[in-house]
Amino acid sequence: MTAEPEECLVTTAAELAVCCTHLAGCPRIGLDIEFVGEDHYHPQLCLVQVATPEQLYVIDPFSVGPLEDFWKLLVSPGHQVIVHAGREEVRLCRRASGQAPDKLFDLQIAAGLVGLGYPLGHGPLVGQLLGVHLSKVETLTEWRHRPLTSSQIRYALDDVRYLLDLEAQLSQRLTSLKRQAWAEEEFTRFIADVSIDGPALENAKWRKLKGIGSLDRRRLAIVRELFAWRDEEAARLNRPPRTVVRDDLLIEIARRNPTKDRDLHVVRGLAKRHARDLVAAVERARALPLEQCPRPAERDRDPSQVALVVSVLNAVLQDFAVRRQLSASVVATSSDVKELVRTHMVGTELPEDSIWRRGWRAEFVLPELRDILEGKRAIRIGDLACDAPFAFVPVN
Repeated sequence: MTAEPEECLVTTAAELAVCCTHLAGCPRIGLDIEFVGEDHYHPQLCLVQVATPEQLYVIDPFSVGPLEDFWKLLVSPGHQVIVHAGREEVRLCRRASGQAPDKLFDLQIAAGLVGLGYPLGHGPLVGQLLGVHLSKVETLTEWRHRPLTSSQIRYALDDVRYLLDLEAQLSQRLTSLKRQAWAEEEFTRFIADVSIDGPALENAKWRKLKGIGSLDRRRLAIVRELFAWRDEEAARLNRPPRTVVRDDLLIEIARRNPTKDRDLHVVRGLAKRHARDLVAAVERARALPLEQCPRPAERDRDPSQVALVVSVLNAVLQDFAVRRQLSASVVATSSDVKELVRTHMVGTELPEDSIWRRGWRAEFVLPELRDILEGKRAIRIGDLACDAPFAFVPVN
């Protein structure tokens, strides 16, 4: 019978050194963090939890001193880092050490690739695979307060206690389904999608501000410049961007197109100390040639049949996923399916960055959907008692 791992609370630099010495010889390391994100630009790290077959560690970053050596060890070659929905873990590794883990295994992604559901929470995954019910008592706990309670420590330990066992079971299922390469592809894509900076800079989020649809190109350029200034200022102050200048005020400033500091003094809710910097940002946008100003986002003007076909293909994808022990939501989003339908309708190539262009989706999923789009197979209702009720008939 395998011995239970020893539990250890790490609160001093000496204890951290002992922990790192142990981790240096471990090929598989489970990782979780507790952080508070609502009051800062970068989430404030409050706890680091680590699991090996022999040890469970709860590391207190408030008292152990610098963690740079710990993060460098964690991302060094020879260590597989096991996480669950590990976006913040990867981002923190990059910020602290300059790189992501050399070998990452994300349990949430792996669960989707073997049909357990996606996105699936840590507690439900532990319940499904190990039959263990985890407490949710400390879900909304204040991790910045010290000393930590025994309940908090128990909760933190449970967050990593089962990571290695979960990885072993999911890896076995991936191997049985011959999807190890799929998982590696998804882990690599996941790491590439995680920005080292705060989430505000990802995916041109300035375009998602409410009210932006009414602005012309010049004012869109102003919003973009204001948004960039706000993000830099928030990072400098380590505060959430919306506490520097609210979203609605960015739109209001763009509409007013101010030329002097005092033009902004009448805007309710705007700190006067920011007026000079905001006007400078507006002037930078105003100096751009019109062709360098962003165009308004094109509204969806798809014919009604596009939405209908997307609905059909989403159903086909769901049926396909059930038959092959996949979670449809890890394969593609409805927007991905819409992209496929649109390009087929107008006869253009898929965009270079499309998920359908490469990897296991291109090889195993895309042909199934294209057969339906191109009329090579017809759909009929098969067994309604089955989770995958469709039957597909070749068309001569």
